[in-house]
Amino acid sequence: MRYLLVEDNQELAEAVVNRIELDGHAVDHAASLAQASDCLAAADYDLILLDVMLPDGDGRDFLATRRDVSETPVIVLTARSQISDRVGALDQGADDYITKPFDFAELEARCRAVLRRRGGAAKNEVKIGTATFDLTNGTLRVGDDIIELRNRELRLLEVFVRNAGQILSKTQLVDRMFSYDAEVTENAIEVYVGRLRKKLTRAGARIETVRGLGYRLHGS
Repeated sequence: MRYLLVEDNQELAEAVVNRIELDGHAVDHAASLAQASDCLAAADYDLILLDVMLPDGDGRDFLATRRDVSETPVIVLTARSQISDRVGALDQGADDYITKPFDFAELEARCRAVLRRRGGAAKNEVKIGTATFDLTNGTLRVGDDIIELRNRELRLLEVFVRNAGQILSKTQLVDRMFSYDAEVTENAIEVYVGRLRKKLTRAGARIETVRGLGYRLHGS
């Protein structure tokens, strides 16, 4: 998945980016609302982590404006602990909020919950063929056996599952899996799809190549 972090505290931003990337997600960092607007004009994101107090404006005003044009889920990061501040953020369109300082495990859990709700899934587990994919633990299980997935394979499967039935182009997959500063080609997507395709045969699922368009997962 691809996240946008809008946070002007460089130390906190680096810590959040490093933690999320360790989990295999791509993260772009914007230190201002202007930079955030540039990122959003150039790429699609699965989730936005938005600070409230930024050098060029209030994140809540930015959020209210975004809600007129986009439904991309947003988690507000705020140092304000007053109930009125939190209620205000939710009323302006935030999907959730987390108060600074926060525990990274809680942030990751809130990200998963928001993405799950936006994807229409109430549970953490999704059936893929004869396998069960646990979105929380990142495990693909057939009966009592776990199909081992490398980090990129896992995130690729997650992208397919969250976009069930859709044809995803190589460009879309690159955008969903890698940040701006990652040096990656569409050929790399072919490699990851090939590896994942082999492992999904055990689950009775397959990744279809739609000539000239991209890939689509069958079995979910």
